[in-house]
Amino acid sequence: MGVDLRQVVAGILTITMFVMLGQMLHRDYFDSLQEKAQGDAHDIEFEGSRVSVKDSLVGAVEGSKGPWMDDTNDLNPCWPTLLSDEAVSSKGYVTFSLTNGPEYHISQITDAVMVAKHLGATLVLPDIRGSKPGDERNFEDIYDADKLIKSLKNVIKVVKQLPEEVSLRDIAIVKVPTRVTEDYIKENIDPIFKSKGNIRVATYFPSVNLRKSSQDGETDPVACLAMFGSLELQPELNAVVESMIERLRTHSRKSAGRFIAVDLRIDILEKKHCHSTGVVGSKTCYNAQEIAVFLRKLGFAGDTTIYLTQPRWDSSLNILKDIFPKTFTKEAIMPASKKSKYLESESSEYENVIDFYISSRSDVFVPAISGLFYANIVGKRIALGKPQVLVPAEISETSGLATDFISPYISKKNHLAYSCFC
Repeated sequence: MGVDLRQVVAGILTITMFVMLGQMLHRDYFDSLQEKAQGDAHDIEFEGSRVSVKDSLVGAVEGSKGPWMDDTNDLNPCWPTLLSDEAVSSKGYVTFSLTNGPEYHISQITDAVMVAKHLGATLVLPDIRGSKPGDERNFEDIYDADKLIKSLKNVIKVVKQLPEEVSLRDIAIVKVPTRVTEDYIKENIDPIFKSKGNIRVATYFPSVNLRKSSQDGETDPVACLAMFGSLELQPELNAVVESMIERLRTHSRKSAGRFIAVDLRIDILEKKHCHSTGVVGSKTCYNAQEIAVFLRKLGFAGDTTIYLTQPRWDSSLNILKDIFPKTFTKEAIMPASKKSKYLESESSEYENVIDFYISSRSDVFVPAISGLFYANIVGKRIALGKPQVLVPAEISETSGLATDFISPYISKKNHLAYSCFC
């Protein structure tokens, strides 16, 4: 008699759900999680809702919201009241490029604006460069140039192109650490700028951590504006993202239009190998089966809609779709008329940007992979009042509470974004 592969996989999953070991301890790659709530009551309070433990899973009591949390609207940007200086520009220019995807673009924009502001220079809109040689785009192919120029008008002067009379040979290349400070600029960059007159900024990343640091002091309001108030998608691309979000919400009628975004990319998982961090219950990344078990144990229903950042469907994702049939990648929800431009391009830049903005807007975000994508998504969600970022972990019991897995960036309010919002 032949063996049904799906039955074998289902058997493995069933065993896994009941033998996963580990406890809620500190985690290296995703930071530390909150201590797990104590008690074994069958009916418990969760964010103003009542949940019950039944059949080894957390389920919503009738009339409650279950594991879903409401958005918050109690934060406002602090920087408008702190920005008072009019833009003053010298004859010099600051140029730069956006590279490596939207999670890096935010930091690169912020650092370039900081440098231009504190040098009194004019900022030139960047080009956008992909991972392959010759893969270049104009800034306006992805982002709204007019929005950026307008948002920064009282801080720095921004031009779309470098004047023809400025020779590239006259531009000094300066490496700048991300989260660059005014003191660093004055000490290390200003002398070069005064000597050459024009500079090209290249941001490097000593760390992908975006925690607030007591050593940093107050975050510069110029950096806050650049990070959270300057970058928006250009209208056509923004409309594509909105249509995809709307389609996900249409699939989620039973959960009031709510959906989960999971950053899960097979190519990165294969490179990372998802090894243990040395802390019980903690790993550097999680595969599709582990994410499925994690979400199910938190009480998300089988008809929950899930968006994956994986570029195209892969057979390794089937186990996730078996448990959550409404699991989609981009090609399933993008308007057919837009696929040739945004999905069939040799560059992955459009797809990365779409992933970033859908993950920022989802009702729940789950980072199966640690890194700067996760960190900057959290910052964006803090700005939007969307706190439900659930960091995966192995749940030793048969069920768990979503509040135990909220990102420490949010539960401890130690993300850099909290320095920019009041």
